[in-house]
Amino acid sequence: MSTDAHRAAEQAARQSYGKLVAWLAARSRDVAAAEDALADAFAAALATWPAQGVPSAPEAWLLTAARRRLIDMARRRHTAETASDVLLLSLEQAAAEADASGSVPDQRLRLMFACAHPAIDPAMRSPLMLQTVLGLDAATIAAVFLMPAATMGQRLVRAKRRIRDAGIPFRLPMQEDLPARLDAVLEAVYAAFAAGWVDPAALDHRRQGLADEALWLCRVLTELLPDEPEVLGLLALMLHASARVGARRDASGGYIPLSAQDPARWNAAAIAEAETLLLRASSLRRIGRFQLEAAVQSAHAARRRTGWTDWAAIVSIYDGLLVLTGSPVIAVNRAVALAETAGAAAALAALDASADAPELAAYQPYWAARADLLARLGHAGPARAAYARALALERDPAARRFLEVRQMALAAPRG
Repeated sequence: MSTDAHRAAEQAARQSYGKLVAWLAARSRDVAAAEDALADAFAAALATWPAQGVPSAPEAWLLTAARRRLIDMARRRHTAETASDVLLLSLEQAAAEADASGSVPDQRLRLMFACAHPAIDPAMRSPLMLQTVLGLDAATIAAVFLMPAATMGQRLVRAKRRIRDAGIPFRLPMQEDLPARLDAVLEAVYAAFAAGWVDPAALDHRRQGLADEALWLCRVLTELLPDEPEVLGLLALMLHASARVGARRDASGGYIPLSAQDPARWNAAAIAEAETLLLRASSLRRIGRFQLEAAVQSAHAARRRTGWTDWAAIVSIYDGLLVLTGSPVIAVNRAVALAETAGAAAALAALDASADAPELAAYQPYWAARADLLARLGHAGPARAAYARALALERDPAARRFLEVRQMALAAPRG
């Protein structure tokens, strides 16, 4: 029973965390308090469920426990805060509504747009969404945004305090205000997708289901903003990536890089939907980052029809992306593509041009790309060192084995 209870609690955390935080934060007006109350509810579940059994509706049980905790917290502050009566009334009325409906309304998008409010530091809007809506911890978010974990944790605490102190409302902004907040929301959705994408074997329970959650959120955004090309572009980008999930591992679980994947194993329906979305986005004639990144994936997907990859077109798209974003990550991707058109030496020179960017020091694809290019040029020693850096940063066992094989294939040093 204990194992079943722990498994049920973990599943509820994966499936319902953001939904419950969004509901609680909208009523308490305090994201940190909502998270604390929900953490207490999960602790209570782990203490209660093994003995009493898993409830028939775990999500509702957790909501009730967290809601009671929030009400207790609000009552203890009653003498210090004049608004406490209003807050208690809001919580108790919402409790009655939730009990009557038997379900928890999904208000994650409301919370995401609250996190994208102009009063929040722009650099923290997407990380804040990842923690509050999808439950990622500060260390995982820091890795996504190439930032020290301690720094990320401190900034997240300050951002949540800002939501509370500024009284930021938990509602969808007016139609005319949506575009101003949209970039941060799209960035968070894509970061969530990427966090799930890098864990195809679902080895990290914190990342399980993230890619699917991101796809769902983006589909909801397309319903809210059907004529926003970047929303369409992001959904197209994620669908193109999702189409290749089944081709990323061989029968024994070994890693297969994109260039070696069998296009016949790619999901034709997902590719077709992505192409339709990208065509619709281009008709709106407002180009943006996600449309260009989707165009790169579209060029790769064309290999399913043609049997070859138009690397020159891909380099050209990356040129546009680099002008648009100035991102060192885009520079790394461009260098990898450039190797296929101009050779390893030109690609390594392009990579060297971005080598001083501090974000790349802990960016595994940079070191993997550098190792590969050095190996192609016959620089075995530096290539081995770059592979060692890439291996130290890689958590996926299948990708590690792939890198180790390449590293061992280099000639051993003499003497």
